[in-house]
Amino acid sequence: MNWMFYAFLSAIFAAATSILAKIGIKDINSDLATAIRTVVILFFAWGIVLYKGLGKQIHSISKFSLIFLILSGIATGLSWLFYFKALQMGDASKVAPIDKLSLVFTIILAAIILKEKVSLLIIVGAVLMSAGAIVISLAK
Repeated sequence: MNWMFYAFLSAIFAAATSILAKIGIKDINSDLATAIRTVVILFFAWGIVLYKGLGKQIHSISKFSLIFLILSGIATGLSWLFYFKALQMGDASKVAPIDKLSLVFTIILAAIILKEKVSLLIIVGAVLMSAGAIVISLAK
């Protein structure tokens, strides 16, 4: 299996996440909902690590990698907090497309920070994704 298979699985579960979260946050504070979700993910992720016997590799992680993984975790936490707040206030079908503009921001940051090549087709795709997200979010 290649990366695209896993990317599609990610998209399917991200869609399920939006719908399940929208149902789950109906009568609770979005920050509390994010905390509950995070605890579940914490147990789930560490369960996989322990099941696979990967815990012993933690000592081999460089300080450089650890710093960036921590920063990534902070960014993820902030993203989830803002996402749940937006989801609580708006329709899932409108919030999710705006959230998925992260794809466009990823392309931009990957080009600037990681020096990844951006072709004309990638630019056209990013513009179309942006336009689509805006059109969906503004639909009545």
